[in-house]
Amino acid sequence: MAAAEEPDLDGLQRRMLGAVEVLRQEFAGLRTGRASPNLLDPVTVDAYGSQMHINQVASINVPEPRMLSVQVWDKGMIGAVDKAIRNAGLGVNPVVDGALIRIPIPELNQERRQEMVKLASRYSEQARVAVRNVRRDGMDQLKRLEKDGHITEDDQKLYGDEIQELTDATIKEIDKSLVQKEQEILQV
Repeated sequence: MAAAEEPDLDGLQRRMLGAVEVLRQEFAGLRTGRASPNLLDPVTVDAYGSQMHINQVASINVPEPRMLSVQVWDKGMIGAVDKAIRNAGLGVNPVVDGALIRIPIPELNQERRQEMVKLASRYSEQARVAVRNVRRDGMDQLKRLEKDGHITEDDQKLYGDEIQELTDATIKEIDKSLVQKEQEILQV
């Protein structure tokens, strides 16, 4: 049997772990009431004729537990960075201070915390759907290989079990990440 005729379990696992990584990045952007440079990860700035991530035009620091500071490298970009932060929908109000932009992180009220938990749940459900789609692609690949005579019915069942184990383990990791994020958000 040629290697190209076997299912690509490593590729399936890589795609599933990619869904987990995207989830972690989305979680990093969720505000928990504490300052974190990751809060600004989704912010893109219109700079030099293209969209650039904020960390490509400025350095982000956490001088206090409830304050972010953004040191813009090109003084001509301060207005664009300030506008990008305001328009990102993060619920923060940046204050320009020369070449430095200070971003106080307001306390989260209970209602806002519940909204954040719902958003985290929605993100994790999207990750679960992505993982299930990868599983479906893998199972379809197995059916094709068996139909074309490249693998036996027994091999199809064994590979199918492996794909299901990968899926279960990845979804368990997604659920664990969600529980951690919910605890982080609801911590008062």
